[in-house]
Amino acid sequence: MPICPVCDAEFPMNNYEDMAYHFHQYAEKSDSLHVSWLNRNITKNKAPHLDLAQKLAGYYHLSDGDLKNWIIRDFIRRFRGDMPHPFILSMQAYNPDVMKGYVVEHHHFLKQWIKSCSYVIAKTDFEDVQSYELDNIMTELHGYGSEEPSHHELLIRMGEALGMSREYILSEKPLKATASATRTWDQLARNESWIRVMAAMHSLELIANRDLGRYGAKYQYFNPDFLLMNNIPTSVKNFLREGYEADVSHSYIALDLVEKYRKPEDTEGIQYAYLKSVDAFSSYLEARLERGESFGNKQ
Repeated sequence: MPICPVCDAEFPMNNYEDMAYHFHQYAEKSDSLHVSWLNRNITKNKAPHLDLAQKLAGYYHLSDGDLKNWIIRDFIRRFRGDMPHPFILSMQAYNPDVMKGYVVEHHHFLKQWIKSCSYVIAKTDFEDVQSYELDNIMTELHGYGSEEPSHHELLIRMGEALGMSREYILSEKPLKATASATRTWDQLARNESWIRVMAAMHSLELIANRDLGRYGAKYQYFNPDFLLMNNIPTSVKNFLREGYEADVSHSYIALDLVEKYRKPEDTEGIQYAYLKSVDAFSSYLEARLERGESFGNKQ
């Protein structure tokens, strides 16, 4: 059952003619959200109804029958392909202000992250899925003692190394785009099935997956030379290194579990949840840059 990733309108399974008609209706009303989604993902040209239906069907089609591969290739196109996301471009050169913006906004992302993973645990009886998510929550928020601090703790230490206090990081409110994105993820977690939530959240870990070059990624998440540069604080390197080393397995294992348990009739529902999530993620990454610019303007 295709679902509009903009307004959640539902259509009969594999019926992209109705979906095309839906987008045409909103285009005639000059609805910016629907038109923008079409422009970013399907076509920037006005297409006849049947042509648009074919383009939509082609976009959602799993060319090799593998949803994991479809998600990976779509994610690369959006964030790490020929036209990378502005945040990815900014991470090719070290900028302390960008890293500060990263710290303040990512604190809110991680708080929502563990809530979403908890919903997955609560909604499934598959023990391998529950075990995976429990380990993920421990890694992200709790850690494994002083030798293996959590991702959240490493984030705060990075912020402290950049001159911000722990109290400031924990008390600062999210920017509007971050707050909107976390609401989207919270609604998905509350309302959708565990497998849709799992796909929606863990596909986002592809952002730091250093293995994506073999799928066609043109950019790394950040310039790996950062890890060798003497002018970058150790706490910054520790935070970046943790994601650099963990997100290959994190993202692949989660998507393998989605592939293992998905039912063919729910494929379009999983695609819907993924698409809602990555659109929110794109706005959230822009919020990191906006916050970073605010630090630069204070100097």
